[in-house]
Amino acid sequence: MKILVTGGLGYIGSHTVIALQEKGHEVVIIDNLLNSSIDVLDNITKISGIKPTYENVDIREKDELAKFMDNHLDISGVIHFAAFKAVGESVAKPLDYYENNVAALVYLLREMNKLNSPKFIFSSSCTVYGQAEKLPITEDAPVQKANSPYGNTKQIDEEVIQDHIISGADIQAISLRYFNPIGAHPTALIGELPLGVPQNLVPFVTQTAAGKREKLSVFGGDYPTEDGTCIRDYIHVMDLAEVHVVALEKLLEEDYTTKFDVYNVGTGKGNSVLDVVKTFEEVNDLKLPYAIVDRRPGDVISAYADTTKVEEGLNWKAQRTMADALKDAWAWEQKQS
Repeated sequence: MKILVTGGLGYIGSHTVIALQEKGHEVVIIDNLLNSSIDVLDNITKISGIKPTYENVDIREKDELAKFMDNHLDISGVIHFAAFKAVGESVAKPLDYYENNVAALVYLLREMNKLNSPKFIFSSSCTVYGQAEKLPITEDAPVQKANSPYGNTKQIDEEVIQDHIISGADIQAISLRYFNPIGAHPTALIGELPLGVPQNLVPFVTQTAAGKREKLSVFGGDYPTEDGTCIRDYIHVMDLAEVHVVALEKLLEEDYTTKFDVYNVGTGKGNSVLDVVKTFEEVNDLKLPYAIVDRRPGDVISAYADTTKVEEGLNWKAQRTMADALKDAWAWEQKQS
């Protein structure tokens, strides 16, 4: 199948491109390189032996997107990663997030109307739950008021997709609500490479270990958790990449008729920020300078997944450990130094 991956040179997108290629799918990537690098294309090719088609397209530009889609009407499925993703940044720049994460999705769905019954995988987030009332979080958990503009964009996006389908659009969609992706490809040829100051925990950890940052700032040490720091469900990016392919292939099954569904994607286990720090130190045999600082606006206290639905519905389960991910993340960082 010919699959379009938006944001396919980004962190999760690039790993998913490789997972798609490994299953024999033809991949077309569009990416505006705003938060990614063209070098990733060569590294995808080195890993897979296949150079995917790539075009520099910004999906916020309607005419640009329309021209691209007119030239690729044989696309069977779309996996949509092209979005801003940092909670803290979204608090500071909410309009950028609504433009890039919501308006651009509308433009993409309109262009997908040109395709023949396309399948759509949406990159969603556990932030749609806000601070969940019960843990672990199931897909039936109430969608709370979002703690950040980023989380709100993901809530709105899922509503947009559902409303589009209800209106009669000829697409099927799965929204993957994933928790906290970390790690890198085991070759260390691709990984998480934030531009500027990292907004996510593990890149800040690895950059601190590499001496690029003076110390790691742990946002909040007074949360009502065992060690006072936030708890998250950390999933290896390769596990996350592979579930996108599994979900897409589920939609491509002839007897699969569900128009829209959601799945939590995580390990089912919660780890605190200090758990991550200690595990990173242990598996990589080093010490990490860190300091507890004030809480960060938009952060929830604790979030980890109930993975029952994805295990039963997609026959998928995370295979890699947090220790595996932190080893791979450090190997990737060392190649950047």
